[in-house]
Amino acid sequence: MTKKKKIIWFTGLSGVGKTTLSDMLIKKLSKSKYKILKIDGDIFRRKIKLKSSFTKKNIIYNNLKIIFYIKKKFTKFDYTIVSVISPLKLTRNKAQSIFKDNYYEIYLYCPLKELIKRDTKGLYLMAKQKKIKNLIGFNSNINYEISSHKKIKINTKITNKKKALQKILNKIDKKRIKKVSK
Repeated sequence: MTKKKKIIWFTGLSGVGKTTLSDMLIKKLSKSKYKILKIDGDIFRRKIKLKSSFTKKNIIYNNLKIIFYIKKKFTKFDYTIVSVISPLKLTRNKAQSIFKDNYYEIYLYCPLKELIKRDTKGLYLMAKQKKIKNLIGFNSNINYEISSHKKIKINTKITNKKKALQKILNKIDKKRIKKVSK
């Protein structure tokens, strides 16, 4: 019996913990010798030379490019781990419709005040200084749209990283992955 190929799609606003948790997941899965493809939205955007303007057109273009890239590659990997804001239901629904039950959406969220405090990439400061326009969830006319299909929801303000990782592991692979060590 062949193992099911899984696409783990981390979504949420900037600074919510997508990269941190996806990197923790990759580290955990790597210990079990799984073959993993990592796709980070920032790196992918630079790779396809898409400017960092967060217009609706650019967001859709970038997210669809990611989806079609995954479509070409995912059968060669046990897990494809995607970490991208992807604020529009349109593109996440597209991924879900293509990958069906291979697709696991992980919606990370926390209050905007906390994201501004964390400001891991300095984007909120640049948005305040008007150096960045259209930062999703802050000074953009594009709102983050929550998916209507089943997803894993984690509030990263109240859930520590280890508990969040365990919640993800419990949903994506109950049988094959051991508990996160304390």
